[in-house]
Amino acid sequence: MKKVKITVMKMACYRDLIAQYENPIEHACDMKLGQVFISNDGQRPSGFCDSAWESVAPFVKTLAEGGGNFYDGWMKNEKSAMISCNDGFRPVSFLLEVTDE
Repeated sequence: MKKVKITVMKMACYRDLIAQYENPIEHACDMKLGQVFISNDGQRPSGFCDSAWESVAPFVKTLAEGGGNFYDGWMKNEKSAMISCNDGFRPVSFLLEVTDE
């Protein structure tokens, strides 16, 4: 299986939605812009958010198994994907890439 590099590319925060709909929480996300995780054998990297993993896992596993070319040419690099976590208040966008690291 191939290793998959997961890079935090963008982090958004919709304060208007948070103010209107979310109950106050102390700590929502530990991700940092530019942070890199390596998935070995399609497994969740240590320290990677459980909720975000639910969003990226199917793509990571496909890439780790040698697949790619999602949605018939969606990405310029067919061995990659740009996937966001499922947090509607603070979505994080991840670039997934097959790597030799």
